[in-house]
Amino acid sequence: MSNLSDSLASNDFTLTAELNPPKGTDLGDVMSAGEALRGLVAAFNLTDSAASRMTMAPIAVAHLLADRGIESTLQITGRDRNRLAIQADMLAAHALGVANILCMSGDPPSAGDHPEAKPVFDLGAAEILRAVGSLAAGRDLSGNSVTGGPDFYRGAVVNVAVPDVGTEIARMEQKVEAGAQFFQTNAVYDPAGFEAFMKRAGEFNVPVLAGIIMLKSARQARYMTEKIPGVVVPDELTGELERAGDVARTSIRMAGGLVRDVAPMCQGVHIMAIGWERRIPEVMEAAGI
Repeated sequence: MSNLSDSLASNDFTLTAELNPPKGTDLGDVMSAGEALRGLVAAFNLTDSAASRMTMAPIAVAHLLADRGIESTLQITGRDRNRLAIQADMLAAHALGVANILCMSGDPPSAGDHPEAKPVFDLGAAEILRAVGSLAAGRDLSGNSVTGGPDFYRGAVVNVAVPDVGTEIARMEQKVEAGAQFFQTNAVYDPAGFEAFMKRAGEFNVPVLAGIIMLKSARQARYMTEKIPGVVVPDELTGELERAGDVARTSIRMAGGLVRDVAPMCQGVHIMAIGWERRIPEVMEAAGI
């Protein structure tokens, strides 16, 4: 079906990474990052106006990467589109060569750079997954036939560092029942907590990629802990960043250690480097992978 599905089915370790489409039309950095990591990364997640900050629509970037032989995973969120637009975009994505999609609810617009924007949220993540399955079976959500159904490798997200793990496991189960074939987690900084989560998530027998956000500063670490639900950066990591003489080297070592620790517990990792994509090979080297 796709490089990503083949890798998760056959390899002991799969690496994916995130790319943010530009806020503008200059795709130079995105394309160069994709070329630099060709062969190392199974597929690149293309974010859909991440954190509700307006950027180029990822479907265009996915098509241009596909033209270069680079596979991507298209994020589909329910934040900005109703069910008509979501289904239309999925048909277009299939026509443009997209093989993988990641279904998400999305962040509220109030948190982004256009806080006055009206949210849609017509469909949640599980409902978007069901829409994919319906289209693949030749019907839209209203039961009307479609001439050729898109066949995507379907992913969803799951939060690990949450107070009520049982509720998150229940949501994960709903997404599996709706058609999720793989999962990516939010940022993992506590390997022991991740191991406990995976003991429960393993019952679904669906591949899981542990999310790793590279930390660029102590300020960033504090912000994520305070502002991003489900992300907790331990105080010892924040303090180490604050004392670091070379923050980049410290970040690479931290990320490499996390990758090394969680790799035996799941099928791979999803690295969110936030502009440090060219450092991902160093992270893998630090991890011994």
